[in-house]
Amino acid sequence: ILKWNIKVTTENNFPTAAGLASSASGYACFVYTLACLYGIEDQEISSIARQGSGSACRSLYSGFVQWRKGELPDGSDSIAVQLTPADFWPEMRIIVLVVNDMRKKTSSTGGMSTSVKTSKLLKHRAERCVPEHTARLVEALKGKDFETFGKITMQDSNQFHAVCLDTFPPCVYMNDISHAIVNLVHRFNDLKNDIRVAYTFDAGPNACLYLLEKDVPDVLATVNKVFPNDALGNPEYIKGIPVEVSQLPAADEQFCANGQNQLKYIINTRVGEGPKRLA
Repeated sequence: ILKWNIKVTTENNFPTAAGLASSASGYACFVYTLACLYGIEDQEISSIARQGSGSACRSLYSGFVQWRKGELPDGSDSIAVQLTPADFWPEMRIIVLVVNDMRKKTSSTGGMSTSVKTSKLLKHRAERCVPEHTARLVEALKGKDFETFGKITMQDSNQFHAVCLDTFPPCVYMNDISHAIVNLVHRFNDLKNDIRVAYTFDAGPNACLYLLEKDVPDVLATVNKVFPNDALGNPEYIKGIPVEVSQLPAADEQFCANGQNQLKYIINTRVGEGPKRLA
């Protein structure tokens, strides 16, 4: 079997190099497929996938997953572990607002390398802030405490991008539309007097919103009002879990349009099940 010649064809329906972790799904699928072929055990798969893309090691399990940094010099114990199965918090939803699906100017790998060399904030974040955020986030997750979960998620995202700006030269991943999404989320939560929706941005301008199922109609209605789009109503505009646009409530009158057609499309989804073998 080790002498076989293997031809691999991959296809991904997520934008590549746009800050939506396409490498996570791509490498996770690739490594999982090879593991099925060669009979490699689960823990080994995580370590192998990490070498292709760090985020890929997290995509090999269902539900909420933690990537542990490990302690060994060779990195062999830097693996992902499942915290909860996919059905642990069934009310949890994710809405992805795709601002730009084109390749970004600064790659995640290149930006990270520059940050390690030049950002003084990164050292403090890695040593002090991330361990604290992680512990509190895991506790909030296991207690299904959305308010704490949402607050830490947003704070950690903001701090990550602060490190990007502290990098020299700076890595600017968010744009004006990204910041408009941040403002929308905070205004929405202020009107509800509660944290109902939380944003997080990876190395790109696209937003991932966490929220509970009961708040999906209000949040989508608000997004559609602030970011009106000619494609609204087209099934290719809001992908994933079906949404009947005509049944959405009216957005609060305090929100006004930020600009026409500023979002490429929206993905309405939930926590996933991990890789599956189809054939």
